[in-house]
Amino acid sequence: MTNMIALNAATKPTKETYDGFQLAYERINTGLFGGELPNCLITLQRRKWTYGYFSSGRFAREDGTATDEIALNPAHFRDRPVTEVLATLAHEMVHLWQHHFGKPGRGRYHNKKWAAKMKEIGLQPTDTGEEGGKETGDKVHQFIVPDGRFDRLVRKILTRGFVITWMERPQVISATGQEGAGENGSEGKSGKRVRYDCTADGCNEKLWGRSGQEPLCQGYAETGKHAPTPMAPTE
Repeated sequence: MTNMIALNAATKPTKETYDGFQLAYERINTGLFGGELPNCLITLQRRKWTYGYFSSGRFAREDGTATDEIALNPAHFRDRPVTEVLATLAHEMVHLWQHHFGKPGRGRYHNKKWAAKMKEIGLQPTDTGEEGGKETGDKVHQFIVPDGRFDRLVRKILTRGFVITWMERPQVISATGQEGAGENGSEGKSGKRVRYDCTADGCNEKLWGRSGQEPLCQGYAETGKHAPTPMAPTE
């Protein structure tokens, strides 16, 4: 088992994590949205098959004050560049902008107004993750436009010290071959390795991993790049 450093009593992981994302939100809001976006509640959620999502009016105080939610998936912090995590934050901020100042598409649909705002702030919408993909649809991602508004701003944010301080550790298996107790108090599954196959049409990528993982495939040289797509375990 990897040696761990004991947590200092003065260290506050929750504050370090959420203060950082709040500051990033404020800088993106000021730099790309003219400061017009209301604050929201930023959460970390492990929703399957997604890097993040926006939910309008999800939370409220007892006095009736409501706020929107932007969720980021911490399961992908380690395997994605910080710039891409912040691009996901900005992507969801465009949904928030559209909810308050525009007309959102139905359900999860990314419409032309959303796509236009993404391009305005320096993110190119694409359903493939690459140049030339569709800009609208239910599943639309983005790439950072080189030297665009977002690219220039995020470089400043990183220069001023933004980091994702706390990331999920690679799963550590105990000497007994079992993971620690789950949230419900039951023992987790053993570290059994299973094969995962990409579910994208025409993609034959495979990988071996621990049971219970939720890998995303983006394609490789042999199969071509595609939008992040779930990989399913082979039974």
